[in-house]
Amino acid sequence: MRATVVYGTVTTTEIHTQIEQLSEQRQELWHRLSEGLDLTTQTEIKELDAKLVDLWETLRVEKARLRFGEREEIVRRARAEERLERAA
Repeated sequence: MRATVVYGTVTTTEIHTQIEQLSEQRQELWHRLSEGLDLTTQTEIKELDAKLVDLWETLRVEKARLRFGEREEIVRRARAEERLERAA
């Protein structure tokens, strides 16, 4: 799975907007493809599909970050809890 790294500069709303725009473009391409086989259109659809997969993954990562915090902080807390459990 390819994940696009988000450093807090892209909001979930912006990601949703990008997903909507690419989905509309993909719909237009599928309509064009329904009119006849076109290898260029097929390639464009595959590229858009890959971008959409990346955007959905980015959205999931960003939502998790907003909900649970930065990854480094989560790992730090987990290691501290692990050390406390071993010490007990």
